Amino acid sequence: MSQVYVALGANLSEPLAHIKAAQAALAGLATTGSLRHSPLYQSQPMGPADQPPYINGVSVFETTLAPHALLDALQAIEQTQGRVRKGERWGPRTLDLDILLYDDLIMKDDRLTLPHYGMKQREFVLYPLADLCPDLILPCGTALAPLLLTCPINGMTPLLS
Repeated sequence: MSQVYVALGANLSEPLAHIKAAQAALAGLATTGSLRHSPLYQSQPMGPADQPPYINGVSVFETTLAPHALLDALQAIEQTQGRVRKGERWGPRTLDLDILLYDDLIMKDDRLTLPHYGMKQREFVLYPLADLCPDLILPCGTALAPLLLTCPINGMTPLLS
């Protein structure tokens, strides 16, 4: 059994509905009773500014899936919800699911980098992650709390449930 943290983001075609559907789909990957979700936030796009704001959150759960099998399952959820990979980095999307952490695993290959390569600089990852686990220590030994002190919130706002 492995504990994983997954970032969720969407900004096209009713993004809140896509996030809620993805949260429901994650239940099929999680062991019974282990799935928890952070509050959701609205954030500014990281890439091109001429796109709608994002809805973001983080989910944590235990799974029996190996890292690449989990990646495949997450990409299948994205595809089911209309995700089309156009090759545009940080462009608009119906759904984006990224593995942030997989236990304390540190790895990098052509398909997957763990921990997620950009998570330490992204407010839309760090703040929801802190909502779930404020005392989290990343696999490299870095505590989450100091990262929040150096990561501006950039106008990110919590969504009311």
